[in-house]
Amino acid sequence: QVQLVESGGGLVQTGGSLRLACTTSTLALDNYPIVWFRQAPGKEREGVSCIPGRDDNPYYADFVKGRFTISRDNAKNTIYLRMNSLQPEDTGVYYCAKDLLGREPCKVVAGGSLVGFGSWGQGTQVTVSS
Repeated sequence: QVQLVESGGGLVQTGGSLRLACTTSTLALDNYPIVWFRQAPGKEREGVSCIPGRDDNPYYADFVKGRFTISRDNAKNTIYLRMNSLQPEDTGVYYCAKDLLGREPCKVVAGGSLVGFGSWGQGTQVTVSS
């Protein structure tokens, strides 16, 4: 069973940057679509960004456009989420996940659905202080 592992979170001040990583030892992530989600305290999980498996454009939620960049390093079997200009509202636990239903996950998460994603890891905590 595939389980993704997130890392790279931490405590930063407003305006700071972090780079999150998502990897696994049980699946080759080369050209595999992966979604980043986050969950703030007391709020529902929300989609943040998605890197498609093909040469399509990645997806970014409106609240991170221009600040976050998703990328992959096939040599390291890792998906990254570079987060710049962090704000206190970016605080939360960040998870990466894959689609379980054979869909195009970037289109699914862009449409607002969170159903049918899995292989969640423990998540990585991002805390942005004001």
